[in-house]
Amino acid sequence: MSNTRKLWTALAVLLICSFSVLLWAGGEIFRAAPPMPEKVLTQNGAVIYTRADIEQGRQVWQSMGGMQLGSIWGHGAYVAPDWSADWLHREATEVLDIWARRDDGSASYARLPAEQQAGLRGRLQEMMRANTYDPATKTITLTEDRAAALSNVAAHYISLFGNDPATAELREAYAMKESTVGTLEHRRALTAFFWWTAWAATTERAGTAAETLVPDQAGVVSNKVTYTNNWPSEPLVGNTPPPALWVWSAFSVLFLIAGIAILGWHYAVTHGRGEEGHTIPASDPFALLRITPSMRATAKYFWVVLALFLVQILLGAITAHYQVEGQEAYGFKLSDYLPYSLARTWHTQLAVLWIATAWLATGLYIGPALSGHEPKYQRFGVNFLFVSLLLIVVGGFAGQWLAVMQIMPLKFNFWFGHQGWEYADMGRFWQWYLFIGLLLWVTLVGRSLWPIFKGPTSDSKSIVALLFLSTVAIGLFYAAALMWGEHTHISEVEYWRWWLVHLWVEGFFEVFATAVMALIFTRLGLVKTSTANIAVLFATIIFMAGGVLGTLHHLYFVGTPISVVALGASFSALEVVPLAYLGFEAYHTWKLGKATPWMARYRWPVMFFIAVSFWNLVGAGLFGFLINPPLSLYYMQGLNLTALHAHTALFGVYGMLGVALVLFCLRGLRGQMVWDTKVLKVSFWTLNIGLALMGVLTLLPLGTMQLLAAIEHGYWYSRSAGFMQKPIVELLIWMRMPGDILFSVGAVALAWFVLRLWIAPKREPSIADELGPSDA
Repeated sequence: MSNTRKLWTALAVLLICSFSVLLWAGGEIFRAAPPMPEKVLTQNGAVIYTRADIEQGRQVWQSMGGMQLGSIWGHGAYVAPDWSADWLHREATEVLDIWARRDDGSASYARLPAEQQAGLRGRLQEMMRANTYDPATKTITLTEDRAAALSNVAAHYISLFGNDPATAELREAYAMKESTVGTLEHRRALTAFFWWTAWAATTERAGTAAETLVPDQAGVVSNKVTYTNNWPSEPLVGNTPPPALWVWSAFSVLFLIAGIAILGWHYAVTHGRGEEGHTIPASDPFALLRITPSMRATAKYFWVVLALFLVQILLGAITAHYQVEGQEAYGFKLSDYLPYSLARTWHTQLAVLWIATAWLATGLYIGPALSGHEPKYQRFGVNFLFVSLLLIVVGGFAGQWLAVMQIMPLKFNFWFGHQGWEYADMGRFWQWYLFIGLLLWVTLVGRSLWPIFKGPTSDSKSIVALLFLSTVAIGLFYAAALMWGEHTHISEVEYWRWWLVHLWVEGFFEVFATAVMALIFTRLGLVKTSTANIAVLFATIIFMAGGVLGTLHHLYFVGTPISVVALGASFSALEVVPLAYLGFEAYHTWKLGKATPWMARYRWPVMFFIAVSFWNLVGAGLFGFLINPPLSLYYMQGLNLTALHAHTALFGVYGMLGVALVLFCLRGLRGQMVWDTKVLKVSFWTLNIGLALMGVLTLLPLGTMQLLAAIEHGYWYSRSAGFMQKPIVELLIWMRMPGDILFSVGAVALAWFVLRLWIAPKREPSIADELGPSDA
C-alpha cells in the first residue's frame, strides 16, 4: 500500500471515529441538559412563570439581538452583562437583603457583621443550590422569600428593557437603546427566560454524585455541580470551579506538551528524508493561463469582498465606540437607528461573509484554472450564485433590522428576523437560501474539476480530491445551522451551533486552505506534487485529530456532563499542537517566494500567506490555548481575552488567507496590468500592525483586568457597569484608536489597489515592446 493510500485510510478512520464520539457527546449533552419546567410555583402554589412564559421570553431575547447584546451562559457580546450571571447575583443579593431586614433588623446584608453574613450565605447556598424540580409534575417550587426576590429582580429588568428614566443611566452603560423590548408583556416574558438560565446556573444537577471518581465514605460529602458545572463564578451561592476542571486543565497541558514532542520527533525523523532534486520552471507557469468566461465572472465577487470588508471595519469602529458613549456617536443618537446589538450583529456576520465570499470565489476561479475545462453554463451559474449571495445579505440584514427595532411581529422573527445566536443570526429562510447556494457552489466547483478525476492517474488527483471533499464538507456542514427549531432546548442549539462555527470555519475551511495553497505552489512548479500530496494529507490528519472533538471546548458550561468536559479539554489541547510548528511552514513559504526571480510577481500573496502562519501561531495557538482549558475558560469566557483570541484568529488567519487568495486570483485576472506594490506593502504592514495594536493596547490588558476581577469578586462584577465604566477601562477602549486607524488604512489601501486595476490600469510592457521594432 502506498504512503498516499495509507494516509487516506488513516484520515477516513480518524474522521469516522471522531464524529462517532462527537455524536455520542451530543447525546450526553442532550441527556444532561437542564430541564424546562411546565410551571414555576411558590410553596403556596402560586404560579410565577409557565413554560410558555419562558419560551416566549427566549423568542423576545432572540428578536432584540440575543447574544449580540450581553450574553447567556458566557456566549455573546462583551459590553452589556452576562444576563445569567447578572440575574443570579441580583437574586442572591435580594434574598440576603430580605433576610437581613426581616431576621436581623439590618438595612441590608452588606451592613451585617462578617459572622452573620457567613451564616446567611450558608443558608442561601442550601436554598438556591437545592434542586426542587419534580420530573413527575415538571414543576419547580420556590420558597416565598426567593419568589419575593425574583419579583424584585424582574421589576428591575422590566424597567431596564423599557424606557424608564430610573434605569436610563444603566441602559446607556450597557449600550442599550430606549425601549429595547417594545411591550410590557414581552419584557415580563423576557424575565422568565433570564431567570431560567440563572436557575440552571445555580441548581445542582440530579445524579452528578455518580460521576465522581471518589467513592462515598462516612463523613465525606460527594461534590455536586450545577447544570452549568458551577459556572459562573459566584461566591454568594458557592459557585466555584469543580475539581474536574482543575484535573482536566492540568491534563490538557500534558497533552499539549506530549503532542508537540511527538510531532517534533516526527518532523526530525522525516524532514528531508527521501527528497529528490526538483527543477523549478524558468518562467511563471500561470503566465499563459487561459482565463475562461466563468473565471472572469468571479471578479465581481472580489469587489464585493472588499466592499463587505470596509463596511465590517466601519461597524467594528461603531461597536467599539458604543462602549464609550453608550447610545450616541459624538452627540448623535445613533442607537435610534443602528442599535449596538444590530451593529455588532452585522460586524460579526460580515467578518464571516466577506472571508467566505473570498474563498467561494477562489473555488470558482481555481476549478477551471486547474482543469482547463469550462463546463456549459458555468458562467451563468457563477453569476446566478453571485446574485443569490447579494439577496441573502440584503434580505437577511433587512430582517434583522426590523426585528431589533421591534417592528417585525414576534411570530415571524425566527424565519425572517434575528435568531439571536452569534454567527448564526440570520432568519431560517435566509439560512435555507444560503445552504442551497452553497450546494450550487459545490456543484459548480465539482463539475469544473471533473475532467481531472476522469483523466489519467496522477499525483495531483489526491490534492484535488482533498480540495473537492473540503468543498463538499463546507457546503454540507452548513446544514448544522438547520438542525434546531424555534423552541429547541438551548443546550441542543449550542451543540449544533458550534458544529457550524467550529467545524465549518476552524475545520473544513482549514483543509480547503491547505489544499488550495498546496495546489498553487505545485502548479507554479515550486513543490513536487508527490511531496505536497503527502504533506497536505498529513497536515489534514493532524488538524482534524484535535479539530473535530475540539468542538467540545465551547460546550463546557451549557449543561454538559463532566465526561464531555474531559474530552473537550483533551482534544482542544491537541488543536494547538500543529500550530506550534507553523514557524517552519512560514519559513518554507518564504523560501518558495524567493525560489526564482519570476516569483516576485507573487511576493505579496506570499507575504499574506506568511502572515497566516504567524497569526495561526499567535492568535489561534497562544491566545487560543490561553482560554481553552476548562479552568481558564471558567473565568475567561465572555471576557475580552475571548475577544482577543477571536480577533487575532478570525482575521489574522482566515482574513489574511482570504486577502492572499484574492491577490492570487487577481494575478490571473489582471496579471497583465502593472501592480502598484507600494500600495500593497502599505496594506500588508498596516493591517498586521493595526491588528497587533488592537490586541496589545486594549483587548489583552482589559481582558486581564476582567480576569482578575472575576477571580476576586465573581464573574458578574467583571462584566458589570461598575467595572466597565472605570476610567482605566475607558482609557483602554480609547487606546484602540491607533490600531483601528492603522487597520482601516490597510483595508482602504487594499481596496484602492484593486479598484485601480480596473479603473486606471496600466498594461505591463511585453518582451517585444521592450526590445523595440528593430530588435524584434
